Amino acid sequence: MTPQLQRRLNAFDLVLVTISAVIGSGIFRTPAIVAQRAHLPALVLGCWIAGGAIALTGAFVFAELAARRPLGGGIYGYLKDAFHPIVGFSFAWTLMLVSGTGANAAAAVLFAEYLAPLTGISLNPGWVATGTLFCLAGINILGVRQGGNWQIAVVGLKIAAIAVLIVVCLAAPSHAVSTYAFAPFGSGGVAGAIGVAMLPVLFSYQGFQGATYVTAEAIAPERTIPRAMILGMTGILVIYILANASYVHVLGVAGLAASTVPAAAAMQAAIGPFGEKFIALAIALSTLGYLSTCMLAHPRIYYHMAADGLFFRWIAWVSPKTRVPVAAILVQATVASAIALSGSYERIVNWVVGPQWLFIALAASALFVFRRRDADRPEPFARVPGHPYTTALFIAVVAAILFAEIAIYPRDVLYGAVVLATGVVTFYAWRHLAPRSPTSNGDSSSAPGERAPSREK
Repeated sequence: MTPQLQRRLNAFDLVLVTISAVIGSGIFRTPAIVAQRAHLPALVLGCWIAGGAIALTGAFVFAELAARRPLGGGIYGYLKDAFHPIVGFSFAWTLMLVSGTGANAAAAVLFAEYLAPLTGISLNPGWVATGTLFCLAGINILGVRQGGNWQIAVVGLKIAAIAVLIVVCLAAPSHAVSTYAFAPFGSGGVAGAIGVAMLPVLFSYQGFQGATYVTAEAIAPERTIPRAMILGMTGILVIYILANASYVHVLGVAGLAASTVPAAAAMQAAIGPFGEKFIALAIALSTLGYLSTCMLAHPRIYYHMAADGLFFRWIAWVSPKTRVPVAAILVQATVASAIALSGSYERIVNWVVGPQWLFIALAASALFVFRRRDADRPEPFARVPGHPYTTALFIAVVAAILFAEIAIYPRDVLYGAVVLATGVVTFYAWRHLAPRSPTSNGDSSSAPGERAPSREK
C-alpha cells in the first residue's frame, strides 16, 4: 500500500500555524509606514483595528470554506472544486515558483540579516538563508509531529518576545517627539490617508489561510481548522493593537513615523541600548517561526498537485516511516534557496504579494459557489457573519490591494504574471502528455459538489 499522510495535528497545533503564518516581520517594520500616512494616534490605531476586522472576516471566510470542504491543500482544493483543475494547479504552480517559495526566501534572508548582529559573525545572507531553509526542511522531514513540536517551541518564544516588548514599552515613560514633518493629507483628505495607510496594515495581517494547507494532516479538519483560524486571528488582532499602542505611547506618532525600525526605536527609548539587541532576537525568532510554518504547510500543496496526477508523481512520495511528503519538502527548500540567492528582500516581497492576493480573492469567491451547491444540505460548523455582504467586502478589499500592487510595482508584478502564464501552458501540456483522468493517492479533493468525508479520531 502506498504510504499516505496521517492526521496528527490537533487544534492547538493549528492555532500556532495560524499565528506563525501571519506574524512575521511586518509588525516590527510597517507601523512606521502607517504612522507616516495616517499622522494622528486615533487614525493609526483605527487603521490597525479596521485591518484586523477585515483579516478576521477573511479568517471567517476560510473557516467556512474549511468546514464546507475539508479538502487537502486548502486553497488548492477549493479552487479545483469550485472552478476547474487549472485554477487549483495555477495556484500550486505559482506557490511553488514565486509566492510560497518567495515568501520563504524573503523571510530566510531577513533572518540571516538579523542573525549577524546577534552572533557578531558576518556571513553572506544568501548562504545563511539557504542553510536555514535546509535545516528546517530536515526538521520537517523527521515527521509532522516533530515539525509541530518545533512550531510550538518557536511560536512560544516569538509570542513571549512580543509580550515583553508590549509590557516594557507600555510601562515606560513617553519619549514622544514632534520633529517629524508630516506631509499634508492631500486631495484625498483623511479618507485618502486612511486608504494608503491600510495597505501595509493588511500586508501585515496576511496569512490567515495557512492552516488550511495542512487539512490532510489535521484531526477532524472541518472543526479544528475553523476554530484554529478564528482563535488565532483574534489573538493576532489583540497583539497587533497592543504592539502599536506601545509604539505610539513611547515614541508618539511623529517619533514612530520618523523611525525606520520602530520596534528597535521603541525598545531603545524604553530600556536603552539593550533594547536593540532584544528586538533583533525577537525579529529573528519571528521570521524563524514563519519559515517553519511555510516549510510545514506549502509542500503539502505540491504533494496534492502531484497526487492528483497534475505533476510529477515523485513529488507526491511519502516516507513510509515518517509519513511526510519528503520530495515536496525538498522542492520547497531548493526553490526558496535559489530565490534567496537571486534577489533582495524588497524585490522578493514585491514578487510575492500579487499572486498571493489574487488566489486569496479567488478562493473567497469560491464560497458563493459552494453555498449555492449546498443549499439543500445541513449548515456547516462555521459560517461567515453577514454573508454575502461581508464576503463581498473582503473580496473588494483584496482586489484593491492587488490593483495597488500593480500600480506601484508593475515590473515586479510582471514576474508573477509570467510564472502564472507558464503554469497555464504547463497544465495543458501535461494534460496532453498524460491524458488519463487524475487520481489521488491522498485525500486531496472530492469530486466537484461533493463533501469530503470527515475522518475524526
